[in-house]
Amino acid sequence: MSNISRGRDWDRRGVLRAMGGVAALGGLAACGSNTGRSGGGGGSIKQMYHAYGEQGTQQAAKKFADAYGKAEVTIEWVPGEYESKLATTLLGSGAPDVFEYHPDLQLVRSRQIVPLDDIIADVKDDFLPEDITANSVDGKIYGIRMIDDPQFFFYRKSLFEKAGVKPPATFDELIDAAHKLTSGKVKGLYIGQNLKTISKPLVWSTGPHYLDADHRIAYHTDNLVETLTKARELYKSKSLLLGAPTEVWDPASFLQGLCAIQWCGIWAIPAIQKAFGDDFGIFPFPKSGAKGRQVVYNGGWSTYVSAKAKDVDAAKEFVKWLWIDQKKYQQEWALDYGFHIPARKSIAAGADKLKSGVAAEAVELFNTHGVFDDPYWTEGMFNILLDAVVNSVRDNKSPEAELDSADKKIERALKKLG
Repeated sequence: MSNISRGRDWDRRGVLRAMGGVAALGGLAACGSNTGRSGGGGGSIKQMYHAYGEQGTQQAAKKFADAYGKAEVTIEWVPGEYESKLATTLLGSGAPDVFEYHPDLQLVRSRQIVPLDDIIADVKDDFLPEDITANSVDGKIYGIRMIDDPQFFFYRKSLFEKAGVKPPATFDELIDAAHKLTSGKVKGLYIGQNLKTISKPLVWSTGPHYLDADHRIAYHTDNLVETLTKARELYKSKSLLLGAPTEVWDPASFLQGLCAIQWCGIWAIPAIQKAFGDDFGIFPFPKSGAKGRQVVYNGGWSTYVSAKAKDVDAAKEFVKWLWIDQKKYQQEWALDYGFHIPARKSIAAGADKLKSGVAAEAVELFNTHGVFDDPYWTEGMFNILLDAVVNSVRDNKSPEAELDSADKKIERALKKLG
């Protein structure tokens, strides 16, 4: 993933949606295509990944492909705008047979992916119920979670102690802490160069998810209007780090001492621990308002099978082999290159790296406050509401009017999808 230019502060359009994905803590692996030479039962399977930032991931993907004995597996490793490339590719003749993405109703309604209930049935209970629900539409499971990536705020304990600040439990306390921790060249808070990454927990911290259980708009509350107004005041203050060298998926700003608090994900723990030892901690996105809740957003990735696959059954068999049967590879993918929670409960429970220190605290916060994507909330709906949030916070427009406008567009989208 490339850095975002400083001239695009608080503009969502140039940022990869893989907000819950993997941070660029190391140099990017070489981009391009790799071919597995499994030489098994014939046929070929094309698998698409976004370009993970951690060293060794591309080589690992190729190793897994090479190890498959029933078909030749080719790996397409996509840098930059993975989301746009995938959308275009799925509509063309060169669509991947297997690809990673996030839950999205649009893929189901447009019949671009196929159900995977048959291959996950025997191990369904070994996944978090929320991960199953996040990948389910109309009672059918369309995706298999690969990794869980909870996100939260990282903070420097020594700076908190010096400023007499405690980890915030409310949005008001977060704003107050940002002001008190701003000193000299150190800003109190970094929540990204745009509002895309932080918008989900910001909305959810007010209480409801985007939609209710009947898939109707739930986000538009008086509490959200008030929260957006407060966020505007925070944005106007001099307590936020703007024009940072990298986006929040990369902890570079925190590591360089540019901020006292930064929103990031579990993947950043090893790098931060190496730099600061025990002088850091984590806390959830604070609740906002009397009906609010603390939020740990679960990002991560899931694998899907394209309805355009050359051989759908063969593609499903490969997915089962890699993401169901090969528990050793699943643990390797999660913890040997980066730092993530394996999606399988049995693997996560046996992972020593997750049993102590901040890592164990991260798992506990994830289990207690984790909030997952809703497949009925599409990327298009997300962008509509994001525009409303950005217009309210960055451009000082009326939150109520912006949300009213978003409601109308999202209601049309919901009606169209059925």
